[in-house]
Amino acid sequence: MRGLKLGVVAVLVAMGATASAAEITVSAAASLTNAFKEIGAAYEKEHAGDKVQFNFAASDPLVQQIAKGAPVDVFASADQDAMDKADGLKLLAAGSRKNFASNSLVLITPVAGTLPIKGIADLQQAAVTRVTMGNPASVPVGRYTKHALEQAKLWAAVEPKAIYGTSVRQSLDYVARGEVDAGFVYATDAAVMKDKVKVIATVPTETPVSYPIAVIAAGPQAAAGRQFADYVLSSSGQAILAKYGFGRP
Repeated sequence: MRGLKLGVVAVLVAMGATASAAEITVSAAASLTNAFKEIGAAYEKEHAGDKVQFNFAASDPLVQQIAKGAPVDVFASADQDAMDKADGLKLLAAGSRKNFASNSLVLITPVAGTLPIKGIADLQQAAVTRVTMGNPASVPVGRYTKHALEQAKLWAAVEPKAIYGTSVRQSLDYVARGEVDAGFVYATDAAVMKDKVKVIATVPTETPVSYPIAVIAAGPQAAAGRQFADYVLSSSGQAILAKYGFGRP
């Protein structure tokens, strides 16, 4: 009889664990790919049964997907503009928006590149014909890049040479494959391919490169989404972000 009771308890515990398990869908900026994958794995270890699914892309298209009804629980953006758009569309759970990381904009070239590029002013050279950056209309790194070049009064010279990436990782790939002369990415992206790209300079940005995270109000797993967002902001989540080169919020 005692064995039977223990068996029933075990089944009930298992059923309870299954019932409480959640599949959390996180839409996150492409630059967060490596760090968030590790954060997701760490979160799953601490929350038995929960699964974290990621959708990585440029921030603006992610907002559009959520606005069209994509079942997303958490949104992490690479700039405040994209999160402002989500907020303006009433997509965010009240009070859930928080900054969780920072980054910096860098100019990179292929490791095998031979052009004498030592700073953003050198992009004006006639020999420099292809410069990749995120599309300013939809990609945060592109907005940061355009503003930085405008501040330096270089946008008019560089814009005709622009090869727009649909995300920061696409621009990184263009440089890594030597398909362009130079490109603008985040410092954390350059670190992912330090064997294929070299950082020429850190580019000052008028607006700090900061990352906000928020829970989606209509997300199917709102409570679990809040737990994941809290984990990103926890000491464990912040340690993983720091490991990949992200700064404190």
